[in-house]
Amino acid sequence: MSNPAAAHGSGGRPQSPSTESMRSGDAVVAPERVTGAQSVVRTLEELGVQTVFGIPGGAVLPVYDPLLDSTKVRHVLVRHEQGAGHAATGYAQVAGRAGVMMATSGPGATNLVTPLADAQMDSVPVVAITGQVGRALIGTDGFQEADISGITMPVTKHNFLVSSAADIPRIIAEAFYIAESGRPGAVLVDIPKDILQAQTTFSWPPQFDLPGYRPVTRPHGKQIREAARLIQQARRPVLYVGGGVIKAEASPELLELAELTGIPVVTTLMARGAFPDSHELHMGMPGMHGAVGAVAALQRADLLITLGARFDDRVTGRLDSFAPDAKVIHADVDPAEIGKNRDVDVPIVGDVQAVIVDLLEALRAEHATGGAKSDLGKWWEYLDDIRKTYPLSYDPQSDGSLSPEFVIEQLGKAAGPDAVYVAGVGQHQMWAAQFVKYEKPRTWLNSGGLGTMGYSIPAAMGAKAAAPDKEVWAIDGDGCFQMTNQELATCAIEGIPIKVALINNGNLGMVRQWQTLFYDQRYSNTDLSTHSRMIPDFVKLADALGCVALRVEREEDVAPAIAKAREINDRPVLIDFIVGKDAQVWPMVAAGTGNDEIMAARDIRPLFDDDEAAADPAEIHDTMDREQATTEGDSL
Repeated sequence: MSNPAAAHGSGGRPQSPSTESMRSGDAVVAPERVTGAQSVVRTLEELGVQTVFGIPGGAVLPVYDPLLDSTKVRHVLVRHEQGAGHAATGYAQVAGRAGVMMATSGPGATNLVTPLADAQMDSVPVVAITGQVGRALIGTDGFQEADISGITMPVTKHNFLVSSAADIPRIIAEAFYIAESGRPGAVLVDIPKDILQAQTTFSWPPQFDLPGYRPVTRPHGKQIREAARLIQQARRPVLYVGGGVIKAEASPELLELAELTGIPVVTTLMARGAFPDSHELHMGMPGMHGAVGAVAALQRADLLITLGARFDDRVTGRLDSFAPDAKVIHADVDPAEIGKNRDVDVPIVGDVQAVIVDLLEALRAEHATGGAKSDLGKWWEYLDDIRKTYPLSYDPQSDGSLSPEFVIEQLGKAAGPDAVYVAGVGQHQMWAAQFVKYEKPRTWLNSGGLGTMGYSIPAAMGAKAAAPDKEVWAIDGDGCFQMTNQELATCAIEGIPIKVALINNGNLGMVRQWQTLFYDQRYSNTDLSTHSRMIPDFVKLADALGCVALRVEREEDVAPAIAKAREINDRPVLIDFIVGKDAQVWPMVAAGTGNDEIMAARDIRPLFDDDEAAADPAEIHDTMDREQATTEGDSL
């Protein structure tokens, strides 16, 4: 990177800043006298920021005045600060660079806490700019005062409280660099009102002052060579791929690595699209609601090549029984993640794209000097049998109601792999991850780590703002939708024509599923009355918010409704799909259990029952060991 503006405006991955290169590479802006607020706007312009999501208020109002004159920065006036935060996240996930949110002090700033925590958990680069009460009022419990720096410290990568107007360009540029570099994350910049009103001098580029912040991006050669050696020796390896591969823009290199080695690939919830679903090496999504084959691959592996994943509890199940016989190679740009949840045999700190490139080079060197590729024939024979026997599937609803899985499957087929799909949280999120086929990165957005209800509509708005030529579908549940549906008004007014597939089962679906399975069908406070009393009537609500609205209750009407929605591109469209309330997400690994206890359906454990000899781990391992030893003996 030659300068912070290039880092943000180009969409590339920022590298370590250099004062000298910034001086020589930037178009230098002559010093000019401005207010602190004008300095904020000028800094955003120089950084190449195109869109800001926010709501004005007293403490941040000085920024909104010069923002009105900017011809480079578009401001999207949301209806709730949480909407601004999730919109910035959706923007960042599609654009590959930091999304920006803005709010006033006190309640405006605190309404950003959830989206900041959400972005930080999922390693999404966002920058929040908040107004603060004047410095004389800080600490006095002044009107709309909140210590947002202190409040957000645990849920951001870094935050700043600006103490001088002269520091504004440097601090905001540093905020973008920190958000986008290394492991991406959330950064907050809090600016007191009197500093925004003060006179200062603006010049560009700024000189960074980040002592001690030097993200490691290049992997160590010794670790790469050791990883290559383990890969060569493994007989049951798995490429365990996390969202870091998408953040690193490393999908082409991952495809090359998989095809070079023939190793099966599993993609976590945050990595859907990092590797093509249609590829023969792809085993699917692992985890609590992952494919049986993907879970089995991890459990029976003798080597996990973990790329940009963090051994999340939703993937591992009970940690002490996860992949019990596997050695672990763990590559991540964040050294804090390596060894945090699982002991690691080969730790590799570095940008995942650089790691894969070096691994490819090391493996090709091994092959060139006579090192034979591992024979994975028996391993694939085992995995192929599992995935053919237990594919993802669903049954029609016993009461004849519309199956939510059918709706989502039909949507994926109609919109195709070039569309962007943005899910809320719950059953519909899992069905969207399972039954839409993802072929490309940055086409699947969801709240994975924090599991934030209300994410989908504003995040879809941000995604569409980042890629206006793409078809963007929000797949939301009736519970999630009621938390942030007001942002459809924003979409209608701002000309952001997202499409919404509302999976309306009348309940808090995932909570109801747990009540069915673990609470003796005692349905405490999960009925939302959207079926029984039609409160609200989502078609009328969507119409009032400026959308085209449709309702579908029969299977034969699903495809025509989706086709009609796809033809409308001048305003948002909502389809209210009335689906069965008793549909459940399968497969499932119940919370607190190990992955060996995965159920393909209720009380059906297809792979790991004791009475199925073929699924006995010891027998699998012994058989493969004997066959491998025979093969090696023949070759000698």
